[in-house]
Parts: sequence; structure tokens; C-alpha cells
Amino acid sequence: MLEDKLLLWRFKHGSREAFRLIYEKYADGLLTLAANLLNDKADAEDVVQDVFISFVRSVQKFHLRGSLKGYLATCVANRSRDYLRKNRRRQTLTVNQAERATTEVKSPVHLVLRSEQLQKLSRAVVELPYEQREVVVLRLHGEMRFKTIAKLQNISIKTAQSRYRYGLDKLRSILNGEVRK
Repeated sequence: MLEDKLLLWRFKHGSREAFRLIYEKYADGLLTLAANLLNDKADAEDVVQDVFISFVRSVQKFHLRGSLKGYLATCVANRSRDYLRKNRRRQTLTVNQAERATTEVKSPVHLVLRSEQLQKLSRAVVELPYEQREVVVLRLHGEMRFKTIAKLQNISIKTAQSRYRYGLDKLRSILNGEVRK
């Protein structure tokens, strides 16, 4: 957090290097978050780019009150929600996680198994109602607290926790059903 405040201060005072470091530090995680919310890699890239452009434009009046990661994740979640409202179209399966996993796996057999597992998980996440999907993704990928998620969705903390629990239960049910097929 202190590192982020220093980078932000340097960026406000004209350091392009500081912005590059902020971008490199958070872009991948934000892209994963957006891809899970939107289920489309290209749309996720657009949303993350929009968030960083808005951040650059408003940096002079920006005051960090919490973590920069949390702030940017909230921006991505809001922008993703707006994007879905605006475009209202059938969501497609994302392969962002599968692509990322391929660089970490060494054995071809492990690669195939990991890819299949990620595809099943991605399909299952798409089946969740958006409110549940958003809570699950923000909690697991965005590492946000329920209090922050509740504020973001304008709901109570208990409702956020319930959406998370129901979302995980539905994921288990969907994935257990696929295992038995």
C-alpha cells in the first residue's frame, strides 16, 4: 500500500515510469477479473483499457483512501456492469484463464487436463446469475472483502455473503453434474 502511494505520488508529478509500474502490477489481475465478469477476452481488454485511461485522466484529482488494487478492481467491476447493460448480448466463453494456465504447466498431459478443467469452470461460472457471478469473481479474483462488494453492489453485507454462498453452491452443483456425465 505504501508502495502504491509512492507510485501514485510520482505519477501525479509526471513520472511515466510510475504509471508503467502501476499498470504492470495490476493489469493482469484486472484483466482476469473483467474476463470473468464479461466472459469475453476482447471486451475485458477494452474495459481494463478504459479504466486505465480514466485513471490517467483523473489522476490529478484522485485521492487514494484504501488500496489502489481495490479501487481499480471496483472500477473494473463498475465498467463491466455498465458494459453488460449497454451491450445486452449473449456472452461467450472466455479462454483467458486457460491461456494463462498453459504457460505454467510443463507436461502436455497436465496441460490438456488443466485446460479442460478451466473450460468446465468457465462454463459453470457463465451459468451463474450475474449478481452471484460478480460477488464470486470479486471475492476470489479481486480479493475484495464482502463489505467492499456490498458497497459496490449497493446491498447489505449479508446479501453479498448469501450471493457468494449461493454462487459457490450452484458451481458445485453444476460441476458435480458434469463429473457424473
